[in-house]
Amino acid sequence: MSVKITYLVHGTTTDNEKGLSTGQNQGKLSELGKDKSFTTIFCSDLKRAVDSAEISFRDKHPIIQDKRLGECNYGRLNGAKEEKVDYSKHIDEKFPEGESLKDVQARIESFIKFLKRNYSGKHVAIVAHKAPQLAMEVLTKNKSWKEAIETDWRKTGKWQPGWSYTVK
Repeated sequence: MSVKITYLVHGTTTDNEKGLSTGQNQGKLSELGKDKSFTTIFCSDLKRAVDSAEISFRDKHPIIQDKRLGECNYGRLNGAKEEKVDYSKHIDEKFPEGESLKDVQARIESFIKFLKRNYSGKHVAIVAHKAPQLAMEVLTKNKSWKEAIETDWRKTGKWQPGWSYTVK
């Protein structure tokens, strides 16, 4: 049996609107971010993802926060301008006092194993962040990190309401 996953990115934050990479900073949903309505089961433990999940799940479903779904820890670059947060330079090398994308990949791989054990045959949704979604692309679609970064919807401008992944 497989697990079907719908991946949803948290709503727009005030940092996003200012061109900042929030990273491990909590961040706050902007008015635009609050205007979204999502269906989800799992979310990152960072405030912007929790807020997005609560908006959609209030009185509908339990919200399960999971630290493994958190954004990459940019270390000293948490809250820095987006152009300073260069993913291509931190696939294997950690951000200063932070994580590498391979560290995020290990967290998401652990989360996927958890889903396989506990949610086989189910359809779950995730509200999370950029690096965990790119890790899903690497782990479920056999993309290299370079390819995942280059084809990321944030770069191509091809946003959509959700992304589908299947893990077997």
